Amino acid sequence: MNFKSIFLLVALLAATSTVGFSQSIFEQWPSLKTFHGVMSETFHPSEEGNLAPIKERSGEMADKAAELAKSAIPQAFQKPAMTATLKKLKKDSKALDKMVKSKAGDPQITQSLTALHEVFHEIVGLCRDEK
Repeated sequence: MNFKSIFLLVALLAATSTVGFSQSIFEQWPSLKTFHGVMSETFHPSEEGNLAPIKERSGEMADKAAELAKSAIPQAFQKPAMTATLKKLKKDSKALDKMVKSKAGDPQITQSLTALHEVFHEIVGLCRDEK
């Protein structure tokens, strides 16, 4: 095997292990996967100005965040910051739902959803051991 072949093999293995780990986060923590489903189906449309999905599903988002916060954290993801971040996700999801129900303006809803998306990414980062 020449140097180029070894380099390509190492690069392929590194890429495969990263993808595999990313998938295993959701496989190891089904409640996180469920929350992610609602988050992606509401956040991504909002990036294009479509707030209908979050306006229709804010209650579901709050419920899934509460379920996630109550779920057993897989041992590999148990870190001191995880519990606090899950509580923040639950609290902020509930606040977003109240905001939607009280007919808050689109800019406020968008800002709240964007912030909630960042909290979700903090949780995923903690699962990956990112700072």
